[in-house]
Amino acid sequence: MGDLVEVPLAGGPVEIRGALDLERTDVGLLPRRLPAWTKAQIPEAFCDLMVAQPSGVRLAFTAEASTVELTVRVSRLRFADSAAPPRAVSFGVVVDTEPPRNVAAPDAGPVLVMSDFATPPAVRPGDPATVELGPLPPGPVGVEVWLPQGVQVELIGLRADGPLTPPAPPTGPRWVHHGSSISHCLEADSPLHVWPVVAARLAGADLTNLGFAGNAMLDPFTARAIRDRPADLISVKVGINIAGAGAMTTRTFAPAVHGFLDTIREGHPHTPLLVISPVICPMVEDAPGPVDADRSGPVERFYAVGDPRWLEYGALTLGRVRDILRRIVAERADPALSYLDGRELFGAGDLDDLPDELHPNDAGYRRMGERFAHLAFGAGGPFAGVPREGS
Repeated sequence: MGDLVEVPLAGGPVEIRGALDLERTDVGLLPRRLPAWTKAQIPEAFCDLMVAQPSGVRLAFTAEASTVELTVRVSRLRFADSAAPPRAVSFGVVVDTEPPRNVAAPDAGPVLVMSDFATPPAVRPGDPATVELGPLPPGPVGVEVWLPQGVQVELIGLRADGPLTPPAPPTGPRWVHHGSSISHCLEADSPLHVWPVVAARLAGADLTNLGFAGNAMLDPFTARAIRDRPADLISVKVGINIAGAGAMTTRTFAPAVHGFLDTIREGHPHTPLLVISPVICPMVEDAPGPVDADRSGPVERFYAVGDPRWLEYGALTLGRVRDILRRIVAERADPALSYLDGRELFGAGDLDDLPDELHPNDAGYRRMGERFAHLAFGAGGPFAGVPREGS
């Protein structure tokens, strides 16, 4: 092979899949997982940061090159009161003739220090760095580069020592999923272990992951983004953030769910739509939120601070959330709408893999993805046999 040659990241052979916007920054392109118009409606700095973390976003191309380099600026997020060590960050490289592998992200890059959810973070400056994606086998081979799910990744440059051409078009059904941190999967060791990614790869689906840590709040702008996104399959996993923030009551939660589903149905009147209730979380199964975090130790831990007396006034528990979601799905009389109890993905037998009392660990997320692939895409599941529109 010859010298490395610059390859355009936009307007060339590379497809950036799973992002609904590419924001141009001072150094490159920042993938965002909601459309640009939503930015004016996003209520808090933390929500905006989660939208800009690329869980499920990947670069796709065909390569006849042995060496491919990606220059990026990786911005890590930390809370000012956190004593936990930084999580390892990696890129997932999938070549169609080889087992998937992880490539460590560079330690260089800015650190975004948050004091609270509402205030924009203080920025500790950092530098771009280069990620070596090769060596690649003799081509042409299809390549996917899955971006790390728990950081911001600005794409600056791509170089290769041989031709890069457009990837083969996806053939699997277009699956749009929305959820909380337990769909964003910050705790996964690899972007390939994000549970919707695990399920999509097992089922051959073309994933758009709208899992936003702390921000599955039935926001109208998210519903409109799903409404306007091409989709053959849609899933919505809601409840834990709303109960965990004490954000709604039994009076307000049900109408908000109906409104969210109504908006999606405006654009997808007959698309299979799966409502998923929360996975198990013992602290708020029968007690109300909100949930707070203790970041003073090497492992962040969560605990409920709600007053049980609030239950009399309609405070939400996960038990109540599941009852409401199950009833809504039954009463809407929508033949393409179905319900999945999240405890079938991660339940009482999985609590050893819930180290911070709220989020599964890497093994738990991988198991969730495998179970979802079986329950949703397998025989008899609500997504079984659904083709890509136009295929």
